[in-house]
Amino acid sequence: MVSQTPPSADDPLHGYYMEDLEVGMSAVYGRTIAEGDVSLFAGLCGDDNPLHVHEEFASRSRFEGRVVHGAHTASLISAVIGTRLPGPGAIYLSQNSRFKAPVRIGDTVNVRATVTEVDRGRNRATISTVCSVGETVVIDGEARVWVPSRDRDRPENGSGA
Repeated sequence: MVSQTPPSADDPLHGYYMEDLEVGMSAVYGRTIAEGDVSLFAGLCGDDNPLHVHEEFASRSRFEGRVVHGAHTASLISAVIGTRLPGPGAIYLSQNSRFKAPVRIGDTVNVRATVTEVDRGRNRATISTVCSVGETVVIDGEARVWVPSRDRDRPENGSGA
């Protein structure tokens, strides 16, 4: 598990640098999905599939009720990568996800990101991503991210990016 304060704490707007990353480091982000979250996500992305927004329709489906958008749940992976590990400064290169079980309104989704590979020469890390509700894995996958180097990619004395 990563500490609350990354080694780059001298720059509060930056997360871990490539030099700080080690295989096995992990971080968690959790969020309880509210009714309003589903409505806002549907409006934002334009996906108003009745499985997500219409209880009567969804109750007649194989899910027997409304389910949270899979993309909404998967977007929580971005929260852990962008805020905790590697954190601010990291850039997504790719994400693959396997959707394994539905998420319901009111569920708390916990996302765990674990560094599985570090390529210091290319400033890239591979991160295992797992979203769970309780003991049930709802999404698993893998992210590839670019991570800045402390020496090569840090702005000089706040003079810009």
